[in-house]
Order: sequence, then structure tokens, then C-alpha cells
Amino acid sequence: MKITRCLLPIFMICIFLFCGCTGSVKSEIEEVIRGELDLLQDLDSDSAMKYISYNELFPNVESGELSDRVKEVYSLFFESFNYKILDISVNKKEKTAVSGLRITTIDTKALSIDFASSYLRQQITKASTADSGAVEEVDDLSGRYLLLHELLTDNKYDTVDIEGTIELKETENGWEIQHSYSLEDFLVGGLMTHLSDPDILSPKDTLAIYLEAVKTVDLSKMSEFLGLDTPFAGSDPDKHAIATELTEQIHNTFDFEIVSQETNGYTASVKTNITTFDSDTILREYHKELDRYLETIDAVESGAEQRYKKSLAYLLTAIQNNTATKASSVTFHLINDGVSWKLLDNSIELGNAVLGTLTSSPLNENTGNDTSHNQDDYSSDNAYYNNY
Repeated sequence: MKITRCLLPIFMICIFLFCGCTGSVKSEIEEVIRGELDLLQDLDSDSAMKYISYNELFPNVESGELSDRVKEVYSLFFESFNYKILDISVNKKEKTAVSGLRITTIDTKALSIDFASSYLRQQITKASTADSGAVEEVDDLSGRYLLLHELLTDNKYDTVDIEGTIELKETENGWEIQHSYSLEDFLVGGLMTHLSDPDILSPKDTLAIYLEAVKTVDLSKMSEFLGLDTPFAGSDPDKHAIATELTEQIHNTFDFEIVSQETNGYTASVKTNITTFDSDTILREYHKELDRYLETIDAVESGAEQRYKKSLAYLLTAIQNNTATKASSVTFHLINDGVSWKLLDNSIELGNAVLGTLTSSPLNENTGNDTSHNQDDYSSDNAYYNNY
């Protein structure tokens, strides 16, 4: 009993010394963590670079001179940053420590979805115009950061709380945080993971961006976007007028509803209901007027070139007068190349859906302008036009 009374004070002293020592170490570790994370909380972009370089968010992207707006991205990102240190575990033998951490940051998944959507829209716009220089370049590092800057400036994102850990190592200079990819990604709320996720936009979300572009692309760009330059290409003012009227029809009538999505590995099919102008009605009116004209003496005396120009005029009038629309079910096919979902043969497949039977022009320019025809030989010309 006396031995117990003697040992008890010694035991209590050991516990006090151990706890005091451990508490001191944990306080030192907590001070190190706060010293670095407070810099992020103070919106210091240079401090953010200690954890994540500009190339980390967009690896394998060509870099160049970065503007001041690019350097503001991290300051904008960390405006909502906050943190709370949780439990700290120390391994004295290994001279390591792990600290739990709860951080508050903006919703990086929502930001990444917005980035992927905006990036795709810019790529579509760039592809739909011959004047690619008119579209701000987003393929280099600076362009992508400028897009992030725009999103962070223009949009208000909710905040989320996430938990993770920070690993530390005791060195001659004291405790130091061990930097790693996982720590960098954690401190930016998983932004690096989300931006590199090839499924951040689903197949149906990707298709919706393509189809929305059909409704908004400028008239001057619609021809290239839908492949209208194929049946109605060239500088011919009559053909240009036809392409312009078709584009106007698309803007006035086009709409869509995504019905379902089926994904099989790296491929996907998306069933969609498309509403657009009724190309069959246009062609019926065109053929009716053209046939009526070809039965006249004027058609016989005009010659092949004049008849060809007349046929262009009839097609243009049929398009201008059309008010009929048509709904159809179309299945689009997409593939994931490991970077994102992409619409296969977008000009052909999308052009077929929007233009219907007008994807193959009813006007055969080569035959219609063939000077080897005897322009007075009505029978051969009439046989040609009857092929419509």
C-alpha cells in the first residue's frame, strides 16, 4: 500500500511531463500550419504558388507570358477560403505528424463545369468561323486562366466544407509541411481533379452545348458550323442568299429536347427530339414552281445557264415563304478521348438533323453550268431538270 502511495505521485508527474511535451509539439505543429494557411487566407497569390504552380491546373498546355489578370486568379479563388485545424497525431519515433484539416472553399465542381462549358462554347465558335483570330484564344495557359478569371469575376459560387489531412516532417529547422499533389489538390478544393475529369460534362450536357450553339451562332458563321458551305459554297450571290435564308429559318424554328442517354465505356448515344424547318415542304414548293417553269416556251429559249439561275431563284423563294416546321427523333453519337466527350462528325450529323433533305443540294452546279450542253437543246436540259 505504501509502495502504491509512493508510485502514484511519480506516475502523475510522468503523465504531466508527457502530456506537456506532446502538447508543446502539437502547438508547434499547429503554429506551422497556421503560418502557411493564413497566407492563403490573406489572398496572397505568391503564397499560393508555394502549393500550386500555374501549370498544375492545366498540365501539358503551352505556356507563355502571363498577364496581371492571370495572376489575380488565385486571389479571387481564395476569397472564400477558411480552415479549421482538427486532431493532430505525432509519431515521435518517425519524426512525422499528421493533422486533420477542415477547409471552406468555393464549390470547385460547379466552377469546373462552368469552365468546361465555356471552353467548349469558345471552341465551337472558333470552329464555326473562318476568322479564328476573332475568337479569344483559350488553348494556351494564359487563355485558360483568363477564362477562369472571367468566371470567378462574373459568377457567385456557393462554398463547401471538405476534410483532409496535412502531413509534416520534423527537420533540423523544425516542423515542415510535406508538399504533395494530393495536398495541393485538397487546398484548392479538388479543383485540379475536377478540371482534369473527362466526365465533368456528361454526353448529354456536351450535346446540349452544341445544339444551343445552333440557336445562337451568328448568321455569318452558321454556314461553316453546319456545313452549309458544301451545297451552297462559293461567292455566287444567289447561293449566298440561299444559305442566309436557311440560317434565318434555323434561328426562327430550331429547338431540341434531350430524351435519353446511353453510355458504353468511351462511347455514348444521346436520343434527342429536334424541331426545325420542314425541308420536305420547301422542296415540294421548289419542284412545283420549277416544273411549271420548265413547261414554258421561255424555259426553252433561255438556255441552260439561265434555267439554272432560275432554279436558284425558285429555291430561294420556297425557303423565304416557308412557315412549316417538322419534329424528328435523332440519335447523336459521342466519344470520350480521355479529355472530354466530343460529338462525332458534328458537321455531318448535326447538319443532317438541322437541314433534313436539304443537306444534299437539289442543285447540281457542275451539270447546270456545263457549257458542253447545247443551250438550245431543250430536250437534254429538260431531262436534266426532271431529275429533281
